[in-house]
Amino acid sequence: MAVLIADKRVLHADLDGDSVRAANGSMVAYTGKVEFKYASGGGGFRAAMKRGVAGESISLMTCTGAGRVYLAQDAMDVTVVQLSNDRMTVESEHILAITDGLQLDVQFSGLRGMTTGKGVATTTVTGTGQCAIMSDGPLIALAVTPGQPLVVDPDVYVAGTGQTQMSIISGVSWRSVIGEDTGEHFSLRFEGQGTIYIQPAER
Repeated sequence: MAVLIADKRVLHADLDGDSVRAANGSMVAYTGKVEFKYASGGGGFRAAMKRGVAGESISLMTCTGAGRVYLAQDAMDVTVVQLSNDRMTVESEHILAITDGLQLDVQFSGLRGMTTGKGVATTTVTGTGQCAIMSDGPLIALAVTPGQPLVVDPDVYVAGTGQTQMSIISGVSWRSVIGEDTGEHFSLRFEGQGTIYIQPAER
């Protein structure tokens, strides 16, 4: 199986006769014999229809062969998340690459347009394998445990794993309190058991 290794802002995808799916146009260099072919977001026609409804767009290419592919995009930091028969929710724009064994689908959250026009947690990655996600600055992993809910700014939310439930807290945001209100009057609240990933910069 292909192996993904994060090196700060570059992802190494080591292939040994297998393949990975990566963000279209993210290849910056490669060694060995590798072929590149455009692929859809995955999940078939139904998932494509759901992406259209949710406003999610994900354009992937398949990298197949033997060698090392270097992947990067917009100088974003890269983190590799290992999934073992698990599910991760993530915005499509943060997905850099996934290995075989992982499937993409869309979970419409109904939050699009409530922040800056971005979706929140609309793409789901399920199965066993590695998923490389990008963030504006080093990714921050925050634990969610029973009885200890986590509240985050929707503009820094990147992804989440585990058995968590997301809800919206409406009302006055902390920016309103400090006089930096940008029109955001809600936050995201997570309960359950899992990990929430955020970035140190707002979209």
